[in-house]
Amino acid sequence: MVAPGLAGIETVMTLHDVTRIGHPNATWGVTEGNPVHDDVREIARMTGVDFALDVTLNRDQKITAAFAGDLLLEHAAACALSKKIVMRPVKEPFDVVVTTNSGYPLDQNLYQAVKGMSAAAKVVKAGGTIICASERGDGIPNHGASGEILASCSSPRELLDMITGPGYSRPDQWQVQIQAQIQLKAKVLVKSDCLSETQIRQAHFEPVSDVAAAAVEALRSAGPDATLCVLPQGPQTIPYLQTDANAG
Repeated sequence: MVAPGLAGIETVMTLHDVTRIGHPNATWGVTEGNPVHDDVREIARMTGVDFALDVTLNRDQKITAAFAGDLLLEHAAACALSKKIVMRPVKEPFDVVVTTNSGYPLDQNLYQAVKGMSAAAKVVKAGGTIICASERGDGIPNHGASGEILASCSSPRELLDMITGPGYSRPDQWQVQIQAQIQLKAKVLVKSDCLSETQIRQAHFEPVSDVAAAAVEALRSAGPDATLCVLPQGPQTIPYLQTDANAG
Protein backbone atom coordinates (compact mmCIF):
# COMPACT_ATOMS: atom_id res chain seq x y z
CA MET A 1 0.00 0.00 0.00
CA VAL A 2 2.95 2.35 0.63
CA ALA A 3 4.92 1.34 -2.43
CA PRO A 4 3.91 1.41 -5.15
CA GLY A 5 0.47 2.50 -3.88
CA LEU A 6 1.52 5.89 -2.49
CA ALA A 7 4.73 6.26 -4.49
CA GLY A 8 5.73 8.70 -7.21
CA ILE A 9 6.33 7.65 -10.80
CA GLU A 10 10.11 7.44 -10.30
CA THR A 11 9.70 4.88 -7.54
CA VAL A 12 7.12 2.92 -9.54
CA MET A 13 9.43 2.80 -12.58
CA THR A 14 12.38 1.71 -10.45
CA LEU A 15 10.42 -1.06 -8.72
CA HIS A 16 9.33 -2.34 -12.14
CA ASP A 17 12.59 -1.83 -14.00
CA VAL A 18 13.91 -4.43 -16.41
CA THR A 19 16.51 -5.83 -14.00
CA ARG A 20 14.06 -6.40 -11.15
CA ILE A 21 11.29 -7.83 -13.35
CA GLY A 22 13.78 -10.08 -15.14
CA HIS A 23 15.24 -11.47 -11.90
CA PRO A 24 14.49 -15.21 -11.46
CA ASN A 25 13.16 -14.58 -7.94
CA ALA A 26 10.68 -11.94 -9.13
CA THR A 27 7.95 -14.52 -9.37
CA TRP A 28 4.93 -16.05 -7.68
CA GLY A 29 5.30 -17.15 -4.07
CA VAL A 30 8.76 -15.65 -3.52
CA THR A 31 9.05 -12.72 -1.13
CA GLU A 32 12.45 -13.07 0.52
CA GLY A 33 15.16 -12.56 -2.08
CA ASN A 34 12.69 -11.17 -4.58
CA PRO A 35 14.17 -7.75 -5.51
CA VAL A 36 10.74 -6.15 -5.92
CA HIS A 37 9.42 -7.37 -2.56
CA ASP A 38 12.70 -6.62 -0.80
CA ASP A 39 12.60 -3.00 -1.95
CA VAL A 40 8.89 -2.62 -1.14
CA ARG A 41 9.50 -3.83 2.42
CA GLU A 42 12.44 -1.47 2.84
CA ILE A 43 10.41 1.50 1.61
CA ALA A 44 7.62 0.66 4.07
CA ARG A 45 10.16 0.31 6.88
CA MET A 46 11.77 3.65 6.06
CA THR A 47 8.37 5.33 5.86
CA GLY A 48 7.66 4.33 9.45
CA VAL A 49 4.63 2.08 9.14
CA ASP A 50 4.30 0.55 12.60
CA PHE A 51 0.98 -1.28 12.40
CA ALA A 52 -0.71 -3.23 9.61
CA LEU A 53 -3.71 -5.50 9.10
CA ASP A 54 -3.85 -8.21 6.43
CA VAL A 55 -6.54 -10.78 5.68
CA THR A 56 -6.65 -13.89 3.52
CA LEU A 57 -9.71 -14.55 1.35
CA ASN A 58 -11.27 -17.61 -0.25
CA ARG A 59 -12.72 -17.77 -3.76
CA ASP A 60 -16.02 -16.37 -2.45
CA GLN A 61 -14.16 -13.30 -1.14
CA LYS A 62 -14.85 -14.34 2.46
CA ILE A 63 -12.18 -13.71 5.10
CA THR A 64 -10.45 -16.92 6.21
CA ALA A 65 -7.83 -15.43 8.54
CA ALA A 66 -6.65 -12.06 9.86
CA PHE A 67 -3.18 -10.90 10.82
CA ALA A 68 -2.30 -7.67 12.64
CA GLY A 69 0.65 -6.01 14.32
CA ASP A 70 4.17 -5.26 13.18
CA LEU A 71 4.07 -4.81 9.39
CA LEU A 72 6.84 -7.20 8.41
CA LEU A 73 6.05 -9.88 11.00
CA GLU A 74 2.32 -10.05 10.38
CA HIS A 75 2.76 -9.94 6.59
CA ALA A 76 5.27 -12.80 6.71
CA ALA A 77 2.79 -14.87 8.73
CA ALA A 78 0.00 -14.07 6.25
CA CYS A 79 2.24 -15.09 3.34
CA ALA A 80 3.15 -18.38 5.02
CA LEU A 81 -0.51 -19.32 5.43
CA SER A 82 -1.34 -18.19 1.89
CA LYS A 83 1.36 -20.42 0.43
CA LYS A 84 -0.11 -23.45 2.19
CA ILE A 85 -3.60 -22.67 0.88
CA VAL A 86 -3.12 -21.35 -2.64
CA MET A 87 0.13 -22.93 -3.88
CA ARG A 88 0.31 -26.50 -5.17
CA PRO A 89 3.47 -28.50 -5.92
CA VAL A 90 3.65 -30.68 -9.04
CA LYS A 91 6.23 -33.34 -9.82
CA GLU A 92 7.08 -32.29 -13.37
CA PRO A 93 6.09 -29.69 -15.99
CA PHE A 94 3.15 -30.21 -18.35
CA ASP A 95 2.94 -30.20 -22.14
CA VAL A 96 -0.23 -28.11 -22.09
CA VAL A 97 -1.55 -25.70 -19.44
CA VAL A 98 -5.02 -24.16 -19.67
CA THR A 99 -5.50 -21.03 -17.58
CA THR A 100 -7.74 -17.99 -17.04
CA ASN A 101 -7.29 -14.72 -15.21
CA SER A 102 -9.89 -15.63 -12.60
CA GLY A 103 -12.83 -13.82 -14.19
CA TYR A 104 -14.09 -10.26 -13.83
CA PRO A 105 -12.67 -7.83 -12.86
CA LEU A 106 -9.22 -9.40 -13.05
CA ASP A 107 -9.59 -10.43 -16.70
CA GLN A 108 -10.78 -7.07 -17.99
CA ASN A 109 -7.90 -6.65 -20.47
CA LEU A 110 -5.04 -8.48 -22.16
CA TYR A 111 -2.48 -6.63 -20.05
CA GLN A 112 -3.90 -8.12 -16.85
CA ALA A 113 -4.40 -11.56 -18.40
CA VAL A 114 -0.63 -11.96 -18.64
CA LYS A 115 -0.79 -12.76 -14.91
CA GLY A 116 -2.79 -15.92 -15.63
CA MET A 117 -0.29 -16.84 -18.35
CA SER A 118 2.56 -16.22 -15.93
CA ALA A 119 1.09 -18.65 -13.40
CA ALA A 120 0.78 -21.25 -16.15
CA ALA A 121 4.36 -20.63 -17.25
CA LYS A 122 5.61 -21.87 -13.87
CA VAL A 123 4.70 -25.44 -14.80
CA VAL A 124 4.65 -25.61 -18.60
CA LYS A 125 7.41 -27.48 -20.43
CA ALA A 126 9.86 -25.53 -22.52
CA GLY A 127 8.32 -25.59 -25.98
CA GLY A 128 4.90 -26.45 -24.53
CA THR A 129 1.56 -24.69 -24.97
CA ILE A 130 -0.37 -22.29 -22.75
CA ILE A 131 -4.05 -21.65 -23.53
CA CYS A 132 -5.52 -18.60 -21.82
CA ALA A 133 -9.25 -17.86 -21.75
CA SER A 134 -10.18 -14.34 -20.63
CA GLU A 135 -12.98 -11.91 -21.50
CA ARG A 136 -10.88 -8.70 -21.92
CA GLY A 137 -13.78 -6.25 -22.25
CA ASP A 138 -11.31 -3.39 -21.82
CA GLY A 139 -9.28 -4.45 -24.85
CA ILE A 140 -5.48 -4.46 -24.83
CA PRO A 141 -6.35 -2.08 -22.95
CA ASN A 142 -7.40 0.96 -24.92
CA HIS A 143 -5.37 3.21 -22.58
CA GLY A 144 -1.83 3.21 -21.25
CA ALA A 145 1.32 2.38 -23.18
CA SER A 146 1.16 -1.42 -23.43
CA GLY A 147 -0.64 -1.45 -26.78
CA GLU A 148 1.90 0.90 -28.33
CA ILE A 149 4.79 -1.14 -26.96
CA LEU A 150 3.35 -4.39 -28.33
CA ALA A 151 2.77 -2.82 -31.75
CA SER A 152 6.31 -1.45 -31.96
CA CYS A 153 7.94 -4.85 -32.60
CA SER A 154 7.21 -7.87 -34.76
CA SER A 155 7.93 -10.65 -32.26
CA PRO A 156 8.33 -11.41 -28.52
CA ARG A 157 12.09 -11.72 -29.03
CA GLU A 158 12.25 -8.23 -30.53
CA LEU A 159 10.09 -6.88 -27.69
CA LEU A 160 12.40 -8.31 -25.05
CA ASP A 161 15.51 -7.04 -26.84
CA MET A 162 13.98 -3.56 -27.04
CA ILE A 163 12.85 -3.44 -23.41
CA THR A 164 16.16 -4.74 -22.09
CA GLY A 165 18.15 -2.39 -24.31
CA PRO A 166 20.16 0.49 -22.79
CA GLY A 167 18.10 3.49 -21.76
CA TYR A 168 14.66 2.03 -22.53
CA SER A 169 12.04 3.00 -19.94
CA ARG A 170 8.27 3.33 -20.40
CA PRO A 171 5.28 2.83 -18.10
CA ASP A 172 3.62 -0.58 -18.60
CA GLN A 173 6.77 -2.12 -20.10
CA TRP A 174 6.99 -4.62 -17.24
CA GLN A 175 3.93 -6.62 -18.23
CA VAL A 176 5.11 -6.74 -21.84
CA GLN A 177 8.49 -7.94 -20.59
CA ILE A 178 6.84 -10.76 -18.65
CA GLN A 179 4.69 -11.65 -21.67
CA ALA A 180 7.74 -11.85 -23.92
CA GLN A 181 9.62 -14.00 -21.39
CA ILE A 182 6.68 -16.43 -21.28
CA GLN A 183 6.44 -16.58 -25.07
CA LEU A 184 10.11 -17.42 -25.42
CA LYS A 185 9.41 -20.48 -23.29
CA ALA A 186 6.06 -21.65 -24.68
CA LYS A 187 3.45 -21.04 -27.36
CA VAL A 188 0.54 -18.98 -26.03
CA LEU A 189 -2.98 -19.31 -27.45
CA VAL A 190 -5.67 -16.82 -26.48
CA LYS A 191 -9.45 -17.15 -26.34
CA SER A 192 -11.32 -13.86 -26.00
CA ASP A 193 -14.85 -12.82 -26.94
CA CYS A 194 -13.96 -9.13 -26.74
CA LEU A 195 -10.86 -9.01 -28.94
CA SER A 196 -10.74 -9.70 -32.65
CA GLU A 197 -8.34 -12.26 -34.12
CA THR A 198 -6.42 -9.36 -35.63
CA GLN A 199 -6.01 -7.67 -32.25
CA ILE A 200 -4.83 -10.92 -30.66
CA ARG A 201 -2.30 -11.53 -33.43
CA GLN A 202 -1.07 -7.93 -33.21
CA ALA A 203 -0.35 -8.60 -29.54
CA HIS A 204 1.81 -11.57 -30.72
CA PHE A 205 -0.58 -14.31 -29.57
CA GLU A 206 -2.37 -17.00 -31.56
CA PRO A 207 -6.18 -16.72 -31.38
CA VAL A 208 -8.42 -19.74 -30.76
CA SER A 209 -12.21 -19.97 -30.83
CA ASP A 210 -12.66 -23.12 -28.74
CA VAL A 211 -10.54 -23.80 -25.65
CA ALA A 212 -11.38 -27.51 -25.47
CA ALA A 213 -10.60 -28.09 -29.14
CA ALA A 214 -7.35 -26.14 -28.84
CA ALA A 215 -6.33 -28.21 -25.81
CA VAL A 216 -7.09 -31.48 -27.60
CA GLU A 217 -5.05 -30.40 -30.63
CA ALA A 218 -2.13 -29.25 -28.49
CA LEU A 219 -2.11 -32.58 -26.63
CA ARG A 220 -2.26 -34.49 -29.91
CA SER A 221 0.69 -32.53 -31.26
CA ALA A 222 2.70 -33.17 -28.09
CA GLY A 223 2.40 -36.93 -28.46
CA PRO A 224 0.67 -39.92 -26.86
CA ASP A 225 2.11 -39.31 -23.40
CA ALA A 226 1.25 -35.60 -23.32
CA THR A 227 0.14 -34.13 -20.00
CA LEU A 228 -2.40 -31.41 -19.19
CA CYS A 229 -2.77 -28.97 -16.30
CA VAL A 230 -5.89 -26.82 -15.85
CA LEU A 231 -5.95 -23.66 -13.73
CA PRO A 232 -9.66 -22.72 -13.69
CA GLN A 233 -9.02 -19.83 -11.29
CA GLY A 234 -5.88 -18.72 -13.08
CA PRO A 235 -3.34 -17.08 -10.75
CA GLN A 236 -5.54 -17.54 -7.68
CA THR A 237 -3.91 -20.98 -7.40
CA ILE A 238 -0.19 -21.07 -8.09
CA PRO A 239 1.39 -24.36 -9.18
CA TYR A 240 5.14 -24.85 -8.79
CA LEU A 241 7.64 -27.60 -9.44
CA GLN A 242 8.66 -29.57 -6.36
CA THR A 243 12.27 -29.07 -7.46
CA ASP A 244 11.88 -25.27 -7.25
CA ALA A 245 13.58 -24.47 -3.95
CA ASN A 246 12.40 -20.84 -3.95
CA ALA A 247 8.67 -21.59 -4.22
CA GLY A 248 6.26 -22.87 -1.65
